[in-house]
Amino acid sequence: MMARINESEFGETPFQRLLGHNIDILNGWNQLGEVLGKDMNLSSQLKEQVRRTLAHSNGCEYCKAKGKPEPHLFDEKISIAVGFAEVFIKQKGDISDAQFDILRGYFSEAEISELLSFITFTTASQYFGAIMKLESMTT
Repeated sequence: MMARINESEFGETPFQRLLGHNIDILNGWNQLGEVLGKDMNLSSQLKEQVRRTLAHSNGCEYCKAKGKPEPHLFDEKISIAVGFAEVFIKQKGDISDAQFDILRGYFSEAEISELLSFITFTTASQYFGAIMKLESMTT
């Protein structure tokens, strides 16, 4: 089954080719994705486990195909970040002060800003894939 719109000729992946109908959006999205995905205040490994957690709730088959969370790799910070991502999904972003304060016990303000930027950007990407009915290459 194809995505809901045809892929453009711009972009390296099926996801990017759907964005590629608008080059400025494709370029900006890719640039932000690259920045958020790299090691900064938070490790790329922590963010990958958060991404996998979000993928299995946000309805994007393409995103799910990249793997499930790997609890055997979790340390305390990854566990807290993944747990927060799960709360974010279940509560649609309606986070109480008490839930937010848990982050303060484990992360700096720079790390919290990065984590929430990553969670919301990743969710937007996964919603885009889900709405477009983007499927994994294996289906």
